[in-house]
Amino acid sequence: MSDGTKRLPRREFLRGVGTASLLAAGAGWATLSLRDPDGERGKPARHVLRLPEGGYGVEPSATLPTMGITRGENVEEMVRGAVDLIGGIERFVRRGDVVVIKPNVAFERAAILGATTNPDVLRALIRLVREAHPAEVRVCDNPIESPESCFIRTGIRQAAVEEGARVYLPGPGDFERLEVPGAKWIREWPFFWSPFRGATKVIGLAPVKDHNLCRMSLTTKNWYGLLGGRRNQFHQDIHGIITDLALMMRPTFVLLDGTRVLFRSGPTGGSLGDVRAGRTIAASTDSLAVDAFGWDDLLQRQAEDYPAYLPMAAGKGLGQPAWRDLGRKEVQVG
Repeated sequence: MSDGTKRLPRREFLRGVGTASLLAAGAGWATLSLRDPDGERGKPARHVLRLPEGGYGVEPSATLPTMGITRGENVEEMVRGAVDLIGGIERFVRRGDVVVIKPNVAFERAAILGATTNPDVLRALIRLVREAHPAEVRVCDNPIESPESCFIRTGIRQAAVEEGARVYLPGPGDFERLEVPGAKWIREWPFFWSPFRGATKVIGLAPVKDHNLCRMSLTTKNWYGLLGGRRNQFHQDIHGIITDLALMMRPTFVLLDGTRVLFRSGPTGGSLGDVRAGRTIAASTDSLAVDAFGWDDLLQRQAEDYPAYLPMAAGKGLGQPAWRDLGRKEVQVG
């Protein structure tokens, strides 16, 4: 008997059941995949940046010295002379470059107290860099004390602005997470990124000073001022973090501001009795070499062992503290 209903062949019936099961399973999976009970899946992807591989350095030279040292009274001539000894500004800066200069502006102190970069040295450096016709010169730091007050009190802001540089003060939106492969403490850490957007050259400009934790603060420690976050935690391993800084930043060159030497009570100073005249500028493509020079010659601690970060960073191939064994030139200027 027939009830008028068309019966499907067994094979077609089973195929339909299988298709329906797959559709149901797919719908179930989609429902599960859309569930986000803790909100983690709804977060944006982590945005982590890196500085250029190999840093901001220029091609090494087999004939030019690694370090140029000038002694004298005229700051402009000392800055120009030191850079000339290692190849001149044209070796390092080209037309159209975006140049970041990182002085030490950590504390709200008058420049004469030696805790921060001498603004006259910054002026001379900006003038020299601008002779190479860069597209822009930027000056930045993330001070320990109030950024605006520090830049004003130290004279750094006035010097930078009057010489045509753009000053970057840190704000909450100016930091990005930076990845530093191989670092111990800052493998991924907030970094003062805004001044580095589009940057092609980076110059460190650090004073010479005693430091109560790491024994000296010179060109390598100077990069500490680019970090954000809770950076005071690094004090438990100060030499480890400075080694990380050498790994993080490979500058175009560094300038050691030895016009004044804060030989005790560092890093903040506070008395003119803590400062002596240095009358020296050193330019170098090797931060470890110029730091070791500052320790031996300007801080006059050659009878003591180097601070631990120097051999630690040298062991990672980040420079050569044995500055006497490297090519260097020294001249007396006006």
